[in-house]
Amino acid sequence: MATSGVTRVREVEHCWIPVSGGIRLSARLWLPETPSGEASPAVLEYIPYRKRDMVRIRDERNHAFFARHGYACVRVDMRGSGDSEGLMTDMYRPEELDDAIAVIEWIAAQAWCDGAVGMMGTSWGGTASLQAALRRPEALGAIIAVCATDNRFDDDIHHMGGCLLTDSVEWGATLPAILASPPDPATVGEAWRRMWRERLEGATFPLEHWIRHETRDAYWRFGSVNESPGAIACPALLVGGWSDRYSATVMNLLAANRERCWGIVGPWGHHYPDLGSPGPGIGFQQEALRWWDRWLKGVENGADEEPRLRVWIQEHAPPGDRLGRRPGRWEGEREWPSPGVTPRKFRLGRDAALRPRSGSGSQTALVPVHPGVGAASGDTGYFGREGGLPLDQRADDTLSLVFESEPLPEPLEILGSARLDVSLEADRPVATLAARVNDVSPEGAAARVAWTVRNLGLDDSGRTPHPLVPGEAQVFSIAFPNTAHRFRAGHRIRLALSGGYWPLVWPAPRPARIVLHLADARLVLPIRGSPAEEVPVRFANPVDVQGPPARAVVPARPLVRRAESEGDDGVLSSRWHLPYRCTHFSKIDLDFGVEIRADYRLEMSDPDGVSARFEHRLHFAREGWEIDVTGIAELSSTASVYQVSGSLEARENGERVFERHWNPMIPRTCS
Repeated sequence: MATSGVTRVREVEHCWIPVSGGIRLSARLWLPETPSGEASPAVLEYIPYRKRDMVRIRDERNHAFFARHGYACVRVDMRGSGDSEGLMTDMYRPEELDDAIAVIEWIAAQAWCDGAVGMMGTSWGGTASLQAALRRPEALGAIIAVCATDNRFDDDIHHMGGCLLTDSVEWGATLPAILASPPDPATVGEAWRRMWRERLEGATFPLEHWIRHETRDAYWRFGSVNESPGAIACPALLVGGWSDRYSATVMNLLAANRERCWGIVGPWGHHYPDLGSPGPGIGFQQEALRWWDRWLKGVENGADEEPRLRVWIQEHAPPGDRLGRRPGRWEGEREWPSPGVTPRKFRLGRDAALRPRSGSGSQTALVPVHPGVGAASGDTGYFGREGGLPLDQRADDTLSLVFESEPLPEPLEILGSARLDVSLEADRPVATLAARVNDVSPEGAAARVAWTVRNLGLDDSGRTPHPLVPGEAQVFSIAFPNTAHRFRAGHRIRLALSGGYWPLVWPAPRPARIVLHLADARLVLPIRGSPAEEVPVRFANPVDVQGPPARAVVPARPLVRRAESEGDDGVLSSRWHLPYRCTHFSKIDLDFGVEIRADYRLEMSDPDGVSARFEHRLHFAREGWEIDVTGIAELSSTASVYQVSGSLEARENGERVFERHWNPMIPRTCS
């Protein structure tokens, strides 16, 4: 069945979907009105990000488009979120996945669905799509996973290389605020207050779990698709962006499931790619429509004949916190891993391709542990938010152990995961190694290409503590996330090593003296040679989708981040602020506002003087009804304990109606 020229769509703002335990989930529907009234395939998006307000504009941009082209679209709030009943106590719980399967089966049984269901989403929704595909429900015909993770421990917002990320603390303030926000009385009626009170009384503080589980244990392995990627049997389109570290999932799953996966990675951050920033964006709706037509309607449109991997090969851009368009070009690979990509080793030595600019002799070099390394990192290691991209790396490089090539005589392209093979010794059982690969222009500007971090006190799997023996050398092979980059002729490749990366990465319990043995040190880059054939890659331009009226009550402004050097009191501080913005949705007569603040503090002379604080505020209002919910998460530590603090406050019409505090003390066992 080919895509019909449907133009009329019937919208259902709210309907109930029953799942286990007597719980009902709230769904919003876009149903195509076909001339003959026949049933249609369906597309499901299943997330906790409030369909009523929080991502309403995004939902209308995607689902209304698909519905106009013959797909019944279903947008569901997860249990305990938005307008749905029940409670959510943490991410990716078993009941969450069980509900997803129940929703798919419910959709397939509706009279307006022909029995074929696709599932899609970005971030949590993309990961939920991957997890559902592992269960192989009969009706699930295809998925699209955008900015998703296949590895909850190493490639999610919480940890990286066994190191705790401050992004985890931010999310520790954000998620409770989202889940503590009320259902809309205009949707669920008088039951809204009872549902909200149950939600508030059942509120939890998941950050405690994320910090307590310091290794890749069963907590993280549950829901990690990389545990059994071959189990995905339906076709999967995987989409990522280089400014968003979740992009590693795309090429990792392509390599693990070559038969059922296709991948696209562009220059953007944690967004659907039609509105991707940095650009250029692509016509995601048209690309997704081709995918659904091929697998849900059986249209022979060539979507399955596209290259297995379509990727934006980035090039050097002047570093800055904002970038409208990333220089580069689209390239395609017929298969991944590609036979056209080969590893090339670069020795870290005084007479090799990469030469150190500092060190303590020809045989060893000392890796600096300076708390200032990371000031040029950007606001976050993950999302690539506007105003928070990495800055010129020279400020961080001057505080690091640096190895740099001669100017390249000809361009050099990398595609895939770089690797650092090193032999190290440290004077403490736990230590952190951060590594960055930078592209240095002839003018000296250093743009970050890839970065990684490793807890040297864990084994390679991240599952088992493996304390360092002071003075005893140990071999490590440390992988960087996948990337695609073209170093231009005349540019230099720079490798920078440091003993920390604040404020993105939580510091080790105590600064360690790390010695690098140069004779055994190699940087291995995945070099992409000239392809044997040209593989054309073309995308439509983003569509101009006009949704229902919405106006900015308080206009959106770019993310602001400010980094400060050491003050007179020896305190290194940095902060960023997403200024308050508010949107009015005319169709439902509702205002929705959001504001986020982040503050980091590090005392140069006190290893225990480190803290991070995040505040996330949400606002909902219409005449006579105004709700504010604020989540706060704070973290500090000593050598032996994480000191965690959280709070949740809810106000109705300006009056505080709920307040809760958490103050767990969590032992540090291996991080």
